[in-house]
Amino acid sequence: MAAQAEQIEVNKDGTRRGLSNIAVQMIAFGGSIGTGLFLGAGSTIHETGPSILFVYLLIGIFFFFMMRAIGEMMYSDPEQHTFVSFIGKYVNHRLGYFAAWSYWAELILAGMAELTAISTYIKFWLPGVPSWLVQVIFLLVLTIVNMSMVKSFGHSETFLSGIKIVAILALIGIGIYLVATHHQNPAGTHASWSNITQGFTLFPNGIHSFVNAFPMVFFAFQGMEFVGITTAETKKPLKVLPKAVNQIIGRILLFYIGSLIVIMAITPWQSLSQSQSPFVQIFQLAGLPAASQIINMVVIAAACSTLNSAIFSTGRHLYQLAEESHGPLKSFNKVSKSGIPYVSVLFSAAMMLFAPIISSFNALGTAFTFIASISSDIYILVCIFWYVS
Repeated sequence: MAAQAEQIEVNKDGTRRGLSNIAVQMIAFGGSIGTGLFLGAGSTIHETGPSILFVYLLIGIFFFFMMRAIGEMMYSDPEQHTFVSFIGKYVNHRLGYFAAWSYWAELILAGMAELTAISTYIKFWLPGVPSWLVQVIFLLVLTIVNMSMVKSFGHSETFLSGIKIVAILALIGIGIYLVATHHQNPAGTHASWSNITQGFTLFPNGIHSFVNAFPMVFFAFQGMEFVGITTAETKKPLKVLPKAVNQIIGRILLFYIGSLIVIMAITPWQSLSQSQSPFVQIFQLAGLPAASQIINMVVIAAACSTLNSAIFSTGRHLYQLAEESHGPLKSFNKVSKSGIPYVSVLFSAAMMLFAPIISSFNALGTAFTFIASISSDIYILVCIFWYVS
Protein backbone atom coordinates (compact mmCIF):
# COMPACT_ATOMS: atom_id res chain seq x y z
CA MET A 1 0.00 0.00 0.00
CA ALA A 2 2.83 2.38 0.80
CA ALA A 3 4.45 1.72 -2.55
CA GLN A 4 1.14 2.35 -4.31
CA ALA A 5 0.65 5.63 -2.46
CA GLU A 6 4.13 6.71 -3.54
CA GLN A 7 3.32 5.93 -7.16
CA ILE A 8 0.10 7.95 -7.19
CA GLU A 9 0.88 11.18 -5.37
CA VAL A 10 -2.08 13.57 -5.52
CA ASN A 11 -1.48 17.32 -5.95
CA LYS A 12 -3.48 19.96 -4.14
CA ASP A 13 -5.56 20.66 -7.27
CA GLY A 14 -6.53 17.00 -7.68
CA THR A 15 -4.13 16.12 -10.50
CA ARG A 16 -1.82 13.15 -9.92
CA ARG A 17 1.90 12.55 -10.28
CA GLY A 18 1.69 9.32 -12.24
CA LEU A 19 4.36 9.86 -14.92
CA SER A 20 7.66 8.02 -14.50
CA ASN A 21 11.09 9.05 -15.77
CA ILE A 22 10.86 6.82 -18.85
CA ALA A 23 7.35 8.12 -19.62
CA VAL A 24 8.55 11.74 -19.51
CA GLN A 25 11.45 10.89 -21.83
CA MET A 26 9.12 9.17 -24.26
CA ILE A 27 6.58 12.02 -24.17
CA ALA A 28 9.37 14.37 -25.21
CA PHE A 29 10.28 12.01 -28.05
CA GLY A 30 6.63 11.56 -28.91
CA GLY A 31 6.05 15.29 -29.16
CA SER A 32 9.09 16.19 -31.23
CA ILE A 33 9.69 13.17 -33.47
CA GLY A 34 6.60 12.79 -35.61
CA THR A 35 5.32 14.07 -38.91
CA GLY A 36 8.05 16.71 -39.09
CA LEU A 37 10.52 13.90 -39.73
CA PHE A 38 8.39 11.10 -41.15
CA LEU A 39 6.34 13.25 -43.56
CA GLY A 40 7.62 16.84 -43.53
CA ALA A 41 11.26 15.86 -44.17
CA GLY A 42 10.32 14.98 -47.76
CA SER A 43 9.38 18.57 -48.63
CA THR A 44 12.35 20.14 -46.81
CA ILE A 45 14.87 17.81 -48.48
CA HIS A 46 13.23 18.51 -51.85
CA GLU A 47 13.59 22.27 -51.32
CA THR A 48 17.06 22.52 -49.79
CA GLY A 49 18.90 19.25 -50.44
CA PRO A 50 21.81 18.44 -48.10
CA SER A 51 21.66 22.00 -46.76
CA ILE A 52 18.76 20.83 -44.62
CA LEU A 53 21.37 19.40 -42.23
CA PHE A 54 22.54 22.94 -41.43
CA VAL A 55 18.95 24.03 -40.82
CA TYR A 56 18.33 21.18 -38.38
CA LEU A 57 21.62 21.87 -36.60
CA LEU A 58 20.89 25.60 -36.20
CA ILE A 59 17.35 25.00 -34.94
CA GLY A 60 18.67 22.22 -32.69
CA ILE A 61 21.13 24.61 -31.02
CA PHE A 62 18.28 27.08 -30.50
CA PHE A 63 16.16 24.40 -28.84
CA PHE A 64 19.06 23.25 -26.68
CA PHE A 65 19.27 26.66 -24.99
CA MET A 66 15.48 26.95 -24.82
CA MET A 67 15.14 23.55 -23.14
CA ARG A 68 17.80 24.41 -20.57
CA ALA A 69 15.96 27.62 -19.75
CA ILE A 70 12.61 25.83 -19.52
CA GLY A 71 14.18 23.21 -17.26
CA GLU A 72 15.50 25.84 -14.85
CA MET A 73 12.15 27.63 -14.73
CA MET A 74 10.14 24.47 -14.10
CA TYR A 75 12.70 23.22 -11.56
CA SER A 76 12.13 26.38 -9.53
CA ASP A 77 8.34 25.88 -9.57
CA PRO A 78 7.38 22.25 -10.36
CA GLU A 79 3.70 22.88 -9.57
CA GLN A 80 3.18 24.76 -12.85
CA HIS A 81 1.36 22.91 -15.65
CA THR A 82 2.93 24.97 -18.45
CA PHE A 83 6.15 26.92 -18.94
CA VAL A 84 4.36 29.74 -20.83
CA SER A 85 2.97 31.05 -17.53
CA PHE A 86 6.43 32.43 -16.72
CA ILE A 87 6.04 35.06 -19.48
CA GLY A 88 3.21 36.70 -17.56
CA LYS A 89 5.03 36.23 -14.26
CA TYR A 90 8.34 37.84 -15.25
CA VAL A 91 7.57 40.10 -18.23
CA ASN A 92 4.03 41.43 -18.50
CA HIS A 93 0.66 40.02 -17.50
CA ARG A 94 -1.11 40.99 -20.75
CA LEU A 95 1.77 39.77 -22.88
CA GLY A 96 1.80 36.52 -20.92
CA TYR A 97 -1.96 36.13 -21.44
CA PHE A 98 -1.57 36.69 -25.18
CA ALA A 99 1.36 34.26 -25.38
CA ALA A 100 -0.52 31.63 -23.38
CA TRP A 101 -3.53 31.67 -25.71
CA SER A 102 -1.25 31.79 -28.77
CA TYR A 103 0.62 28.72 -27.54
CA TRP A 104 -2.62 26.86 -26.89
CA ALA A 105 -3.78 27.71 -30.43
CA GLU A 106 -0.40 26.53 -31.77
CA LEU A 107 -0.80 23.20 -29.98
CA ILE A 108 -4.29 22.80 -31.44
CA LEU A 109 -2.88 23.42 -34.93
CA ALA A 110 -0.06 20.95 -34.27
CA GLY A 111 -2.64 18.31 -33.33
CA MET A 112 -4.61 19.12 -36.48
CA ALA A 113 -1.46 18.67 -38.56
CA GLU A 114 -0.93 15.23 -37.02
CA LEU A 115 -4.52 14.26 -37.81
CA THR A 116 -3.98 15.33 -41.42
CA ALA A 117 -0.78 13.32 -41.56
CA ILE A 118 -2.50 10.21 -40.17
CA SER A 119 -5.15 10.33 -42.89
CA THR A 120 -2.36 10.76 -45.47
CA TYR A 121 -0.69 7.57 -44.24
CA ILE A 122 -3.99 5.65 -44.19
CA LYS A 123 -4.51 6.62 -47.86
CA PHE A 124 -1.48 4.45 -48.61
CA TRP A 125 -3.63 1.40 -47.78
CA LEU A 126 -7.22 2.63 -48.05
CA PRO A 127 -7.39 5.30 -50.76
CA GLY A 128 -11.18 5.13 -50.90
CA VAL A 129 -11.85 5.91 -47.23
CA PRO A 130 -12.84 9.56 -46.59
CA SER A 131 -10.05 11.49 -44.86
CA TRP A 132 -12.43 13.20 -42.46
CA LEU A 133 -13.69 9.85 -41.18
CA VAL A 134 -10.16 8.59 -40.49
CA GLN A 135 -9.33 11.78 -38.61
CA VAL A 136 -12.47 11.68 -36.45
CA ILE A 137 -11.90 8.02 -35.48
CA PHE A 138 -8.27 8.52 -34.48
CA LEU A 139 -9.07 11.72 -32.57
CA LEU A 140 -11.86 9.95 -30.67
CA VAL A 141 -9.69 6.97 -29.70
CA LEU A 142 -6.76 9.08 -28.46
CA THR A 143 -9.09 11.43 -26.57
CA ILE A 144 -10.44 8.40 -24.70
CA VAL A 145 -6.85 7.41 -23.85
CA ASN A 146 -6.23 10.90 -22.48
CA MET A 147 -9.38 10.72 -20.36
CA SER A 148 -8.01 7.74 -18.42
CA MET A 149 -5.45 7.99 -15.60
CA VAL A 150 -2.28 9.93 -16.39
CA LYS A 151 -0.28 6.78 -15.67
CA SER A 152 -2.16 5.01 -18.49
CA PHE A 153 -1.39 7.90 -20.81
CA GLY A 154 2.29 7.55 -19.90
CA HIS A 155 2.22 3.85 -20.77
CA SER A 156 0.53 4.47 -24.13
CA GLU A 157 3.03 7.18 -25.03
CA THR A 158 5.96 4.98 -24.02
CA PHE A 159 4.68 2.25 -26.35
CA LEU A 160 3.97 4.56 -29.32
CA SER A 161 7.24 6.47 -29.00
CA GLY A 162 9.14 3.21 -28.65
CA ILE A 163 7.82 2.08 -32.04
CA LYS A 164 9.20 5.10 -33.89
CA ILE A 165 12.53 4.99 -32.08
CA VAL A 166 12.96 1.38 -33.19
CA ALA A 167 11.95 2.40 -36.73
CA ILE A 168 14.51 5.21 -36.87
CA LEU A 169 17.28 2.98 -35.55
CA ALA A 170 16.28 0.33 -38.10
CA LEU A 171 16.40 2.90 -40.91
CA ILE A 172 19.85 4.07 -39.87
CA GLY A 173 21.12 0.51 -39.51
CA ILE A 174 19.70 -0.67 -42.85
CA GLY A 175 20.90 2.52 -44.54
CA ILE A 176 24.46 2.00 -43.36
CA TYR A 177 24.31 -1.59 -44.64
CA LEU A 178 23.02 -0.48 -48.07
CA VAL A 179 25.76 2.13 -48.36
CA ALA A 180 28.42 -0.36 -47.25
CA THR A 181 27.28 -2.85 -49.90
CA HIS A 182 26.92 -0.12 -52.56
CA HIS A 183 23.33 -1.24 -53.12
CA GLN A 184 21.84 -0.51 -56.56
CA ASN A 185 18.38 1.01 -56.45
CA PRO A 186 15.65 0.14 -59.01
CA ALA A 187 16.17 3.60 -60.53
CA GLY A 188 19.76 2.65 -61.38
CA THR A 189 21.45 4.79 -58.72
CA HIS A 190 23.70 3.40 -55.99
CA ALA A 191 23.65 3.96 -52.25
CA SER A 192 26.73 6.01 -51.40
CA TRP A 193 27.84 8.73 -49.00
CA SER A 194 28.83 10.70 -52.09
CA ASN A 195 25.13 11.20 -52.87
CA ILE A 196 25.15 13.81 -50.10
CA THR A 197 28.14 15.84 -51.29
CA GLN A 198 28.06 15.31 -55.06
CA GLY A 199 27.38 18.63 -56.80
CA PHE A 200 26.66 20.24 -53.41
CA THR A 201 25.42 23.82 -53.39
CA LEU A 202 24.17 25.63 -50.31
CA PHE A 203 21.02 26.95 -52.03
CA PRO A 204 20.14 24.43 -54.77
CA ASN A 205 16.70 26.00 -55.28
CA GLY A 206 17.60 29.52 -54.23
CA ILE A 207 17.96 31.20 -50.86
CA HIS A 208 14.20 31.70 -50.69
CA SER A 209 13.61 27.92 -50.52
CA PHE A 210 16.35 27.60 -47.90
CA VAL A 211 14.71 30.22 -45.68
CA ASN A 212 11.27 28.65 -46.18
CA ALA A 213 12.61 25.39 -44.74
CA PHE A 214 13.05 26.95 -41.28
CA PRO A 215 9.32 27.05 -40.34
CA MET A 216 8.89 23.38 -41.26
CA VAL A 217 11.98 22.42 -39.24
CA PHE A 218 10.63 24.44 -36.32
CA PHE A 219 7.46 22.41 -36.69
CA ALA A 220 9.56 19.23 -36.61
CA PHE A 221 11.07 20.19 -33.25
CA GLN A 222 7.78 21.37 -31.75
CA GLY A 223 6.76 19.25 -28.79
CA MET A 224 10.18 18.98 -27.18
CA GLU A 225 8.96 21.44 -24.59
CA PHE A 226 6.25 18.96 -23.54
CA VAL A 227 8.75 17.92 -20.86
CA GLY A 228 7.89 21.13 -19.06
CA ILE A 229 4.15 20.54 -19.36
CA THR A 230 4.46 17.12 -17.71
CA THR A 231 6.32 18.46 -14.66
CA ALA A 232 3.24 18.92 -12.46
CA GLU A 233 2.21 15.29 -13.05
CA THR A 234 5.66 13.66 -12.85
CA LYS A 235 6.94 11.54 -9.98
CA LYS A 236 9.90 13.15 -8.24
CA PRO A 237 10.09 16.07 -10.73
CA LEU A 238 13.23 17.62 -9.19
CA LYS A 239 15.09 14.40 -9.98
CA VAL A 240 13.48 13.52 -13.33
CA LEU A 241 13.38 16.98 -14.95
CA PRO A 242 17.16 17.64 -15.13
CA LYS A 243 17.77 14.19 -16.67
CA ALA A 244 15.02 14.67 -19.25
CA VAL A 245 16.21 18.13 -20.29
CA ASN A 246 19.91 17.25 -20.50
CA GLN A 247 19.42 14.01 -22.44
CA ILE A 248 16.59 14.73 -24.82
CA ILE A 249 18.15 17.32 -27.15
CA GLY A 250 21.23 15.25 -27.99
CA ARG A 251 19.20 12.14 -28.73
CA ILE A 252 16.69 13.97 -30.90
CA LEU A 253 19.45 15.67 -32.90
CA LEU A 254 21.09 12.28 -33.39
CA PHE A 255 17.86 10.77 -34.67
CA TYR A 256 16.99 13.68 -36.94
CA ILE A 257 20.40 14.32 -38.48
CA GLY A 258 21.29 10.63 -38.56
CA SER A 259 18.05 9.80 -40.40
CA LEU A 260 18.47 12.62 -42.92
CA ILE A 261 22.06 11.64 -43.70
CA VAL A 262 21.07 8.03 -44.31
CA ILE A 263 18.03 9.01 -46.42
CA MET A 264 20.12 11.22 -48.71
CA ALA A 265 22.90 8.62 -48.89
CA ILE A 266 20.66 5.77 -50.02
CA THR A 267 19.37 7.71 -53.04
CA PRO A 268 20.14 11.13 -54.58
CA TRP A 269 17.99 13.70 -52.84
CA GLN A 270 16.67 15.06 -56.15
CA SER A 271 14.74 11.83 -56.68
CA LEU A 272 12.77 12.13 -53.43
CA SER A 273 9.12 13.16 -53.69
CA GLN A 274 7.94 15.95 -51.41
CA SER A 275 4.38 14.56 -51.20
CA GLN A 276 5.23 11.14 -49.73
CA SER A 277 7.01 10.02 -46.59
CA PRO A 278 10.77 9.74 -47.30
CA PHE A 279 10.86 6.65 -45.07
CA VAL A 280 8.40 4.84 -47.34
CA GLN A 281 10.18 6.09 -50.46
CA ILE A 282 13.57 4.87 -49.28
CA PHE A 283 12.44 1.29 -48.84
CA GLN A 284 10.58 1.35 -52.13
CA LEU A 285 13.63 2.69 -53.97
CA ALA A 286 15.83 0.13 -52.22
CA GLY A 287 13.70 -2.64 -53.69
CA LEU A 288 12.01 -3.61 -50.42
CA PRO A 289 8.29 -2.99 -51.06
CA ALA A 290 7.16 -5.17 -48.14
CA ALA A 291 9.24 -3.05 -45.77
CA SER A 292 7.47 0.09 -46.98
CA GLN A 293 4.21 -1.40 -45.69
CA ILE A 294 5.77 -1.83 -42.26
CA ILE A 295 7.23 1.67 -42.32
CA ASN A 296 3.84 3.11 -43.21
CA MET A 297 2.40 1.40 -40.12
CA VAL A 298 5.26 2.78 -38.05
CA VAL A 299 4.73 6.36 -39.20
CA ILE A 300 1.03 6.06 -38.36
CA ALA A 301 2.07 5.05 -34.84
CA ALA A 302 4.50 8.01 -34.80
CA ALA A 303 1.79 10.47 -35.77
CA CYS A 304 -0.55 8.94 -33.17
CA SER A 305 2.17 9.41 -30.57
CA THR A 306 2.57 13.10 -31.40
CA LEU A 307 -1.19 13.63 -31.50
CA ASN A 308 -1.51 11.83 -28.17
CA SER A 309 1.01 14.24 -26.63
CA ALA A 310 -0.70 17.22 -28.26
CA ILE A 311 -4.07 16.33 -26.71
CA PHE A 312 -2.40 15.91 -23.32
CA SER A 313 -0.56 19.24 -23.60
CA THR A 314 -3.48 21.32 -24.89
CA GLY A 315 -5.64 20.02 -22.05
CA ARG A 316 -3.06 20.88 -19.40
CA HIS A 317 -2.33 24.26 -20.92
CA LEU A 318 -5.99 25.25 -21.02
CA TYR A 319 -6.33 23.96 -17.46
CA GLN A 320 -3.50 26.27 -16.37
CA LEU A 321 -5.23 29.20 -18.06
CA ALA A 322 -8.46 28.33 -16.25
CA GLU A 323 -6.63 28.12 -12.91
CA GLU A 324 -5.30 31.65 -13.40
CA SER A 325 -8.66 33.01 -14.60
CA HIS A 326 -11.43 34.67 -12.59
CA GLY A 327 -14.10 34.71 -15.33
CA PRO A 328 -16.20 32.13 -17.21
CA LEU A 329 -13.01 30.26 -18.13
CA LYS A 330 -12.84 29.10 -14.52
CA SER A 331 -15.23 26.24 -15.39
CA PHE A 332 -12.43 24.62 -17.41
CA ASN A 333 -10.42 23.80 -14.27
CA LYS A 334 -12.56 20.84 -13.22
CA VAL A 335 -10.58 17.68 -12.42
CA SER A 336 -11.97 14.14 -12.52
CA LYS A 337 -11.58 11.60 -9.72
CA SER A 338 -8.72 10.01 -11.67
CA GLY A 339 -6.85 13.35 -11.72
CA ILE A 340 -7.62 14.40 -15.32
CA PRO A 341 -8.65 18.00 -16.19
CA TYR A 342 -11.39 16.49 -18.31
CA VAL A 343 -13.24 19.66 -19.41
CA SER A 344 -10.04 21.21 -20.78
CA VAL A 345 -9.02 17.97 -22.49
CA LEU A 346 -12.43 17.47 -24.14
CA PHE A 347 -12.70 21.08 -25.32
CA SER A 348 -9.16 21.09 -26.74
CA ALA A 349 -9.76 17.80 -28.57
CA ALA A 350 -13.02 19.17 -29.98
CA MET A 351 -11.15 22.16 -31.44
CA MET A 352 -8.97 19.75 -33.42
CA LEU A 353 -12.07 18.73 -35.37
CA PHE A 354 -11.31 21.65 -37.67
CA ALA A 355 -8.70 19.39 -39.30
CA PRO A 356 -11.31 17.22 -41.06
CA ILE A 357 -13.08 20.38 -42.26
CA ILE A 358 -9.89 21.85 -43.77
CA SER A 359 -8.96 18.52 -45.33
CA SER A 360 -12.35 18.34 -47.08
CA PHE A 361 -11.57 21.58 -48.92
CA ASN A 362 -7.91 20.91 -49.75
CA ALA A 363 -5.67 18.06 -50.86
CA LEU A 364 -4.10 16.34 -47.85
CA GLY A 365 -0.56 17.44 -48.73
CA THR A 366 -1.69 21.06 -49.12
CA ALA A 367 -3.71 20.94 -45.91
CA PHE A 368 -0.79 19.53 -43.93
CA THR A 369 1.65 22.17 -45.21
CA PHE A 370 -0.87 24.96 -44.55
CA ILE A 371 -1.64 23.89 -40.98
CA ALA A 372 1.99 23.09 -40.13
CA SER A 373 3.21 26.46 -41.43
CA ILE A 374 0.69 28.46 -39.36
CA SER A 375 1.51 26.36 -36.31
CA SER A 376 5.23 27.02 -36.77
CA ASP A 377 4.76 30.78 -37.18
CA ILE A 378 2.77 31.01 -33.93
CA TYR A 379 5.30 28.79 -32.18
CA ILE A 380 8.20 31.01 -33.25
CA LEU A 381 6.32 34.06 -31.92
CA VAL A 382 5.75 32.38 -28.53
CA CYS A 383 9.42 31.34 -28.37
CA ILE A 384 10.45 34.98 -28.88
CA PHE A 385 8.17 36.06 -26.02
CA TRP A 386 9.51 33.29 -23.82
CA TYR A 387 13.15 34.20 -24.51
CA VAL A 388 12.37 37.77 -23.46
CA SER A 389 11.16 36.42 -20.11
